[in-house]
Amino acid sequence: MFRNPYEGFPFPIYNDMDFISVQRQRNAQDVMQTFRSQNRDIYAELEQAGINRGVADNLLLFLINYIMNQTDTNRPPRQIYSQIRNQFPLFNLMARQFPMGQNEIDRFIVRIIEIILNIIRSGQPSPGPAPGWSNWEDLGGVLSTAPAVSSWAANRLDVFAGGTDNAMYHKWWDGRRWSDWESLGGILASSPAAVSWGPERIDTFVRGTDNSLYHKWWDGSRWSDWESLGGILTSAPAASSWTSNRLDVFVRGTDNSLYHKWWDGRRWSDWENLGGNLTSSPAAVSWGPNRIDVFARGTNNELIHRWWDGNRWSGWESLGGVLTSGPAVSSKRPNQLDVFVRGNGNRLYKRTWNGSRWEDWQDLGGNLDSEPAAVSWGPNRTDVFARGQNRNLIHTWQGQ
Repeated sequence: MFRNPYEGFPFPIYNDMDFISVQRQRNAQDVMQTFRSQNRDIYAELEQAGINRGVADNLLLFLINYIMNQTDTNRPPRQIYSQIRNQFPLFNLMARQFPMGQNEIDRFIVRIIEIILNIIRSGQPSPGPAPGWSNWEDLGGVLSTAPAVSSWAANRLDVFAGGTDNAMYHKWWDGRRWSDWESLGGILASSPAAVSWGPERIDTFVRGTDNSLYHKWWDGSRWSDWESLGGILTSAPAASSWTSNRLDVFVRGTDNSLYHKWWDGRRWSDWENLGGNLTSSPAAVSWGPNRIDVFARGTNNELIHRWWDGNRWSGWESLGGVLTSGPAVSSKRPNQLDVFVRGNGNRLYKRTWNGSRWEDWQDLGGNLDSEPAAVSWGPNRTDVFARGQNRNLIHTWQGQ
């Protein structure tokens, strides 16, 4: 017989809905009713695991009341779960009474917390998708890193990320549907970077377990083996290409400066130091021959920018903002840049260079658990990816 795990629990169980106030009671009841109506599968899974409806309701009501009254609803679900476990040690004892493994219990409760947060947030005034942008879609997977994305043709997307075994995984859009995930091996110690310099060509880069830069590419027929390009990286790499058979790779070094290494079509250069004081991985894009723009987070959590104009590197400039991740950048046409960052509330923010000035920051919503990745495959199309709160791949786009 399954024992009620709440016996002797050191905080109240809300069988009678005795919350602090009538207003809180009504709000919690509203959230509970919405949860029940929209998530019958949760109850079915709990019942299959041997947890009866009453115990499930008690657990849900405790989580709802805690989230509504004792925590910041802008925090990620995993942080809220950790906060609960730290404040209520017996919660861990209670959870271990469930007939599930600990990892399964953790994933299940984090999933419930995320659903509760989404219900609460849906009742709060918050901006929906920005004009012209899609809703976020869930592309699944269990990511251990932020994603990277490249495009070698119109309506083609190739996404890369680390998996739970720290290998690199690949998922692509062929113009009609998304593929399944495929493993490309390796042992990643960072998020990957990806760039395409021609049809059917993809180059990917990662930091390896020895902190060196590693490179793997698709030549249209097969994937190469991994090659080591040396260096001592303290961040994930970034990559761009301004012409066929040209690659420019950027990393943060041990002194927090930006370092640059390039392939000129015949050989790899040595590393050059481009200075700066980076507090994140860099991001890079090329919008025309001999043009490269590089971005990173600076020491004040602001966005910083440096560029190559074909003759020399500019100095660093600050573009403001309050970043909670490294940036991503894409370019839809010459002399236009779209920079994406995770900001306050784990939301996606964008700042655009329109050819003559930097526009103000724009809030694109979402609930990101990593830095974003971005690419443009046409003059009116931009796709952005990130890891979601369930460690899944999430995607939003603008244009056709």
